[in-house]
Amino acid sequence: MNAAEYEFTEDELGELLLASVRQIKMGKYAERQITNEAIEARQKTGLSQSAFAKVMGISVRTLQGWEQGRRKPTGAAATLLKIAARHPETVLELRS
Repeated sequence: MNAAEYEFTEDELGELLLASVRQIKMGKYAERQITNEAIEARQKTGLSQSAFAKVMGISVRTLQGWEQGRRKPTGAAATLLKIAARHPETVLELRS
């Protein structure tokens, strides 16, 4: 069931909102982290965008597109990012 399927009165919505605010004030909330494999992989290597793009064999613009979520790596590039995230030392070895 999604939010569009619920029907609440104004009073019910107000109560739900107040309850949510109370929970936040008491520290009862979940932090949400959005992960991006390109950012994660590059940060684990400690490389700049240009250095990481060079090792990956892609343009800086392509990497920026991945990191900004405008583009999504596919195929071999997606696999390389997974390897880079799990084994950053491998990427650093390729750099030399």
